[in-house]
Amino acid sequence: MESAQDKARVLVEALPYLSTFRGTTVVIKYGGHAMDDEAARAAFARDVVLLKFVGISPVVVHGGGPQIGSLLDRLGIPSRFVAGQRVTDEATMDVVEMVLGGSVNKEIVRQIAAAGGRAVGITGKDGGLVRARKLAALEDQGVRVDPGRVGEVEVVDPRVLETLVAEDFIPVIAPVGVDGAGQTLNINADPFAARIAAALHAEKLILLTDVAGLLDDKAELVHQIAASDARGMIGAGVIKGGMIPKIECCIDALADGVQRVHIIDGRVEHAILLEIFTDTGIGTVITR
Repeated sequence: MESAQDKARVLVEALPYLSTFRGTTVVIKYGGHAMDDEAARAAFARDVVLLKFVGISPVVVHGGGPQIGSLLDRLGIPSRFVAGQRVTDEATMDVVEMVLGGSVNKEIVRQIAAAGGRAVGITGKDGGLVRARKLAALEDQGVRVDPGRVGEVEVVDPRVLETLVAEDFIPVIAPVGVDGAGQTLNINADPFAARIAAALHAEKLILLTDVAGLLDDKAELVHQIAASDARGMIGAGVIKGGMIPKIECCIDALADGVQRVHIIDGRVEHAILLEIFTDTGIGTVITR
């Protein structure tokens, strides 16, 4: 009886959030260890399908760095990173497209279908979704290095996503785009997801990571913070390393119209549901 009452209390706590977010769009950047094993992938898919069933429109943007690295190793193609970006020559770009637009994308679609949802896997190249531009040379130990076919989002045309959402499909997007000359470019999934969220006027952008969220100078979790204060933490050196570009793309998404951005630990079971539908959440929410 006590267990049943606990479940009822969870549902009652979720009720105002179900009401508030019904009819909104939530963009979820999916990657890291949440993609590592079959059980974690199945749990993620169930959570996404539940969002759809309660009237929220989830849009999934996924990464796939470890999977790309694994296939490159098997093919004997060396991996190199400069300023956090994978140097992408012609051979590497072929593997990136094969993994992101192929095996990883279709596995997520399969898992969502197995959980009772309807998903469509696409890349930024499909339907003119993303026009990209090539990144300029990056600095590596004082030397300027051409990252190859690495890009950033220039323009998002969300019509293909709006069509899929209107027909009750769940879009699953690989972060690959094309430039004005028709050249395919590899794009970092975090800023890619941020630009997709802005174009869709999303209520939330949720970044699934391998950490609990944003930590303060005492290594304690920051549950909620304004964008301006997050910038101050970068300036003070509290936020450092790979978390800096992640926070910067969150701030950009808020400036471009996204209502809230969440950074949560994707390794926690039902992390998305706990963040959206409970009073305390489990990660960090960044507000305007």
